[in-house]
Order: sequence, then structure tokens, then C-alpha cells
Amino acid sequence: MSSSQSQGYPYLWAVGEVAAQKPPDTIVRDRYQVVAPHIWADTKPQIEPHVPALLPDEALPYLHLYAQRLHVPQVYGFYRDEDTNREILLLENAPLDGTGTLQPAIFEAWTKASAVRQIYWLWQMLQLWTPFLDLNVASSLLSPDNLRVEGWRVRLKELIKDSEDPVHARASFANPSLSNLAQCWLVWMPESKATIVDELTAICGEMQQGASFEKVSALLNQQLIAQSAQLPLRLQVVGATDVGVQRSHNEDTCYPVTAHAQSYDDLSPRLTIVCDGIGGHEGGEVASQLAVQSLQLQVRALLTEIAQQSEPMPPDLLAEQLAAIVRVVNNMISAQNDEQERESRRRMGTTLVMALQIPQRVTLSNGAIANNAHELYLVNVGDSRAYWITQHYCHQLTVDDDVITREIKQGRSLYRDVLKRADAGALTQALGTRDSQFLNPSVQRFILEEDGLLLLCSDGLSDNSLVEQSWSEYADRVLKEKVSLESVVQSWIDLANQKNGHDNTSIVLTYCHVSSSLSEIRFPDAKVSDPLNALSLPEVEIPVSQEISPKRKKSNRVGLTVKLVVMLILSGVLGAGIWHSVDPTGFQQLRDRFPKSFLKP
Repeated sequence: MSSSQSQGYPYLWAVGEVAAQKPPDTIVRDRYQVVAPHIWADTKPQIEPHVPALLPDEALPYLHLYAQRLHVPQVYGFYRDEDTNREILLLENAPLDGTGTLQPAIFEAWTKASAVRQIYWLWQMLQLWTPFLDLNVASSLLSPDNLRVEGWRVRLKELIKDSEDPVHARASFANPSLSNLAQCWLVWMPESKATIVDELTAICGEMQQGASFEKVSALLNQQLIAQSAQLPLRLQVVGATDVGVQRSHNEDTCYPVTAHAQSYDDLSPRLTIVCDGIGGHEGGEVASQLAVQSLQLQVRALLTEIAQQSEPMPPDLLAEQLAAIVRVVNNMISAQNDEQERESRRRMGTTLVMALQIPQRVTLSNGAIANNAHELYLVNVGDSRAYWITQHYCHQLTVDDDVITREIKQGRSLYRDVLKRADAGALTQALGTRDSQFLNPSVQRFILEEDGLLLLCSDGLSDNSLVEQSWSEYADRVLKEKVSLESVVQSWIDLANQKNGHDNTSIVLTYCHVSSSLSEIRFPDAKVSDPLNALSLPEVEIPVSQEISPKRKKSNRVGLTVKLVVMLILSGVLGAGIWHSVDPTGFQQLRDRFPKSFLKP
């Protein structure tokens, strides 16, 4: 092991042929140690890396794709090579482990992967296709060696610009298409699991024949949820919130709260929420409480509607509906701000990070009905975060809505430069501060296909990289069930108070268990005839013999959208009731402003 490895220096991916030609153990500019071709260790990370006054064009796609940093590395800095006088791009967040070794290429890991994971990798590539195509870097997904995997997620070594010369194009492609992507996938088909090889080969055939992105996405999603639905699933959840050591009141609200027995209802553990209020006492507190309580009402209505569907709802439609729900909550808080004549910084609001495990029914190839497709949807606004943690890694799933993210995504600056700004951590959006037309909640879907911990937390815990520094101390023991979730949550709160005691801390931790056999699952007593009670059962696939309902026509999507609008209106009425209970004076003041004729039945 080299000295740089033993001292824990950050490992970087150096882009280009010039970087590849540097011999191992070479020290570049008395700073970077060459570990292997393209892999450099920064031995002086305390010194800011060189950055040209004008960012080169090759750096811009990385910045614009900052929201995709689960998959795409980010710009660390540059090195001007003395021999060639060329700028060498240095990337952080590259698919390198703690010893500077590349994560396995997707074709190397393919054979050992489960059927679910094989399809999940393809699904991630497909979701990256459109944003990559828009930035002329779709060739990045067509180079097998460039595609690396770390557990469930696909990671890229670097971005490869699409060629403008179709004759001399080698590593890159000119005008890449889904047909090119299919050619890449077909190479792996002989090593695919027997249960999916025919279906995946057929999808590749559709891609080669010019099928639309929407059709390919629907076909691949059908296979993904059919395979994931055959796994068992148990969910255990613990939530807690703490005022901290410096604050006099708690503006955070989370769901569920372990200490409150009433928090465990038909939504727990399927729904988890953390909100961090903005606006001070009786401002942030009201906003976060109103958001959590009204979200519960609307999510309950959404799950009831989904339970009545004979076919799974597509991911894009579910994402639209979750975003619509968040906008309704936003406008409820915004209306209260307007009524109380709160302006600028006085307007109350709240961050939001919400996870919802949606149990959609799936028809399997043998005609049986599976009760859960293992889909997890994450919604976030602001800087409260979600992490996925296993024994081997900790992945931050959400991206903060702050000045740092805005400046990077718009291609104006690198992370370290934005960090120097006094307003670097200032939020660029939150629930309730503005009308919903200005709100852009982030909605993502993940497939639960491995044992892990889903951590939702406010910045009382996530500040100063505290999660990244501490996760490994807890993950192994929790996942091996040597310690309880309650003890880990309390330990994390204690650590947050010790290291980040300047703020409130809220934590909701969900243990997602998919590796249990059927005999290990224990069901609580519940009335299966009640859709919500049925939904609250621990998730496990039990194929049953039953008649399959005929497929609904395409117009079902429109009808469901109309139902959602009605559902949101009704939920808004229920939300008003919550508002009345939380702040009766403010509610009555707003009510008095409406004409009496409007309020009459």
C-alpha cells in the first residue's frame, strides 16, 4: 500500500491520455501522487486545487449534472501539464473505493448480480439517457468500461462527449440512439438470469427497431417491478426529534415519533417525514407541523386510490401526483403567510424530506398477483436529507436546495468556490415561502432490493458531514440486529447535540429487510378487508390464485388524474381543519376575509 493510501488522501480520477501516461508513484507538481493510470491521490488536500478563471467547456456537463451525482463524478480541480501545456481535469466522487481501486465494471459484476439488480442497473442507465443526450454526453453510457457499479447503483468514471465526426469516432458516438444503447446491453444478455433474458432481449429488439423512449421505459419498468415484487419486505421504523443544547424551542417535526404511540397508525412504517421549520417560534413550528399533518392526510388518500387500481401506476405519474400533493401543502402554508402579512424573511416555511413505500400490485408471468413492487419514492424540498446505508456504503440520496447547488447546476462555479460565499448554505426553496408555481420539489424512485437503512434527517445531524463520518459505526450492528433502532437513533441525536448542537435534530430511521424467508415473517392482526389495514402489513410477496382483472384502457390514466385532483381538494379541506387546530386565530382571521356568501353551503 502506498503512503498516500495509508494516510487517507482523497483519490481523484484524472481525465485524458496525458494523465494516463503518468507512471505510477510519480509525484506531480509536488502534490498529486499517481497511484495507477488515471488515479491520483491529492497529498495536499488542504490547499485549494488550481481552477482556471474561465471554466473549460469539458467541465460544464459535470456541473449541469450535479443533481445526478449519485452516478456522475464532480469537478475537483485542474492540473496544467508542463509538457503539453494542457489542463488535466481532476474528478472527485469517482467510482473509487477507500484504497483507490476502481469499483467493478458492470460487465464484470453482471454474472453475480440478481435478476432484480441486473434490470435495476439497466433502468438507471435508461433514466440517465435523456439528460445525457441533452448535454451531448450520451456516449458515456455506451462504453462498458466506463460503467461501474457499487452495490445497487451505476457510477461513471467520466463523461464522454459525443463525437461530431462519425467517421473517426471511436470511444464516442455521433448522434447516439437507443439502438446503440441496445447493442451495448445485448453483449450482457448471455449472462443474464434465465428468468429475464428473453424479456430483456425482446426489449433490446424494440430499441433497435426504433421504439420510443416512453415505450422502452414502460417495458423495462414492467420487468423491474415484476422481479422486485417477488422479494419479501419488512419495514421497521423509529423516529425522534430533539431541541438540541442551544435552542429554546423545537421547529422540527417528524413522523412517526417513537415516543408517541398514536404516531403508529395505518401509514407507519410506510410513510416517513422530516420537516425543519423556518421562521422562528410560532412560525417554523407551525409550518413544519402543518406540513407533516396535512401530508399524512393526503398520502392516506393517495394510497387508498392506488389500492383500488388493477394495474401499477407508472413512475412518472406517481411522481407528478406526489409533487402535486406537496404543492397543495405549500399553498396552505403560503396562504397563512399572506393572511398574517408576513413578508420576506418573516415568512414561515419548512424543509421537507419524505419517503413513501408504495405497495402496488403486480401481475407475475405465472398469472399470480404480487402485492408489493418494492417501490420507494423520495420527495425533498430544502436541505433535510435522505441517506441509504448498508454494511458497505452510505449514499446521500437527495440534493440540497441551496445556493451551492444552484450555482453549480447553472455552471457558474465549483463547489469549493461557492462554499466561500456567506450565503452558500442559504435555501433556494422551502415549503410555504412562495406560491407553488415557483416550487420544484424533487421526486425520485428507488427499488428496495437489498437490506439497508433509510435515514431521513434534518441538518442538525447532517451538518459538518456528521452522517458520512459516523454511519459505519452503526450500520453493521443494526443490520445484524445486534443493537436496536431506538438505541441508534438516540446515539445519533446525542452525537448531533455534541457536534452540531446549534440546531434542532430530527431523525427517522427505517430498517428495510428483503432477505428474510417467508417463515421468518410475522404478520400483525389486521382486517384485510380494510384497504389501509391491508396496506400496513409487513411487505412480503405471496403469489395467490385469483382471477386477474382485465386491463384498463389507456384513458384510465386521465381518470386517475381527475380523481387525484378531487382527492387533493378534499385533503385541502381536511388540511384546513388541521390548520384550525394548530393556529385557530390565524385560521379565523383568514376565514373572515372571505365573503359570507362564499362560505354558505
